[in-house]
Amino acid sequence: MATKLGDMLVKSQLITPEQLEEAIKFQRRDGGKLGSIVVRQGYCSDQDIVSFLGMQYGVPAADLDQWPAIDPAVIALVPSELAHKHKVLPLQRSGNVLTLAMSDPTDIFAMDDVRFHTGYNVDPVVSSEIGLARAIERYYGGSSGLKLREDNPSISRGMSGAPAPAAPQAPVSSPFNFDEAPDEALDLKSFEEDMDADTEYDTLDEEDGDNINVAALSKMSEDAPVVRLANMVLIDAIRKGASDIHIEPYEKSYRIRFRIDGLLMEVMRPNLKLKDPLTSRIKILAKLNIAEKRLPQDGRIKLRVNLQGRQKTIDYRVSILPCLFGEKIVMRLLDNDSLMLDLTKLGFEPESLEQWNRQIDKPYGMVLVTGPTGSGKTNTLYSSIAKLNQPDVNIMTAEDPVEFNFAGINQVQMKEQIGLNFAAALRSFLRQDPNIILVGEIRDFETAEISIKASLTGHLVLSTLHTNDAASTISRLMNMGVEPFLVATSVNVICAQRLVRRICSNCKAVDPTVPPAEALRKVGFTDEEIGRLKIMHGQGCEICHKKGYKGRVGLYEVLEMSETLKDMVLTGASAIELREQAIKEGMITLRRSGCRKVLDGVTTIEEIVRETVV
Repeated sequence: MATKLGDMLVKSQLITPEQLEEAIKFQRRDGGKLGSIVVRQGYCSDQDIVSFLGMQYGVPAADLDQWPAIDPAVIALVPSELAHKHKVLPLQRSGNVLTLAMSDPTDIFAMDDVRFHTGYNVDPVVSSEIGLARAIERYYGGSSGLKLREDNPSISRGMSGAPAPAAPQAPVSSPFNFDEAPDEALDLKSFEEDMDADTEYDTLDEEDGDNINVAALSKMSEDAPVVRLANMVLIDAIRKGASDIHIEPYEKSYRIRFRIDGLLMEVMRPNLKLKDPLTSRIKILAKLNIAEKRLPQDGRIKLRVNLQGRQKTIDYRVSILPCLFGEKIVMRLLDNDSLMLDLTKLGFEPESLEQWNRQIDKPYGMVLVTGPTGSGKTNTLYSSIAKLNQPDVNIMTAEDPVEFNFAGINQVQMKEQIGLNFAAALRSFLRQDPNIILVGEIRDFETAEISIKASLTGHLVLSTLHTNDAASTISRLMNMGVEPFLVATSVNVICAQRLVRRICSNCKAVDPTVPPAEALRKVGFTDEEIGRLKIMHGQGCEICHKKGYKGRVGLYEVLEMSETLKDMVLTGASAIELREQAIKEGMITLRRSGCRKVLDGVTTIEEIVRETVV
């Protein structure tokens, strides 16, 4: 800020230079905000501080002791836990703008959190720390461990300058623990502290990749606010059920997004000065080279955390990519608890599940799962081998990376840099007396050829491909160079899949507006289905963060290779012809799978139209 609050108070002769010096000494010793300290010391009134805070921050000031009664509906927009955590109070709503009283209107973390929970844009006004605490107490009541005590002058500063409770005298057990980094253990209260707005960091010059000050990077990455911010991002992603974390630098901004239920949502915009310290912190946790800023890097963070009384182990797959204005970080969360290993609960239609189970129970042949990145292919394969995992069966997997560990299954991590790729692993597998082989992905002709030969010599081979639907998988294999007779004789079944968002079960309700019958027919509904269709939508609640969706469900298209289809492959039939024949034989397409789930009230028409085609 251009002018410090203390200088403004002295210049206006509200306090003397000696009183300012005394207040600063108190602040250095016990922490807290200068405005609250001078009020408690009796040097000036709370109303004086409010007006000067408005001038200091350049935003409107609000004296909450004189503020009219706030509408309970407005108070209900911000949960009590959030109000106590960030020391904020909603004052009024106008359209999609929520006026928010804050003691620090530069606290972007608090504003982003409120924006994320409420769905409204935030318009901050500044209020005194003490007046804000009184107002929060008045409208929300006390919050154990979070109430600001006016009679206690020792106020610890959190990460945003907002007051936090004094540290407890008794030691607090740590629910957080990074593997091989016990110094990172933090208690939950410390984890939720906000960032100190007064902390300054120097942005490093990234233009000269050969002149990186590693010592400066290491020092910045170990500063307490940066450590807390990194930890807060990692834990908040778990709480919100995110599958990926995106940390993205731009020329004049820096943002963090979470992928929740398949869609990216912005959760905060840290100060651009935090770009280098936060990137270095993530690299240190992932055991990567903090001095290397020119090349992509991949690593892994393992976090043990106790949330809501449950011990969880989360793996973060870290990918760092140099971009125009810095290094973009993407972290994929791998949570064993979120892995669904029951095929009956993934979303298969009964007919499709029967076909799938019939084919994976065969002693040999090839089983393929296809779909784009993030469509749940790995989950389907893991569920299948979990069903097949018996003491008398030797299962071997080649994966890049190994996402989850299974007892009784021999899993091999690919390492391209030393020549251990899918093809090399498959050759070795065939000398390891396997019954079932899982190949993470068929990427080239060599891998496809070995996989097919393995399936023709008495092994069940499961793998994935990237194609749009089940029928086009046949064409993809032949485009790789595999002969049609090998495809026809080896492939047992192909499953194409997508993930769509589930309607939130907590706020699900019947939508009174029904689209015209003609529009529903174009989507894929039959006349009989249109007559009994009840379209469900989520109204938006706290559980689903006002989105109306919570969780995801799979859409499945299972193509079982019949004798007719095999003959068509041998005669060079196109993917369109194969698809039409499979539908005649009873294949449920991705769109039909989606229509069934709309009829069952599981998802919405918008979701299936977004992910599938007729």
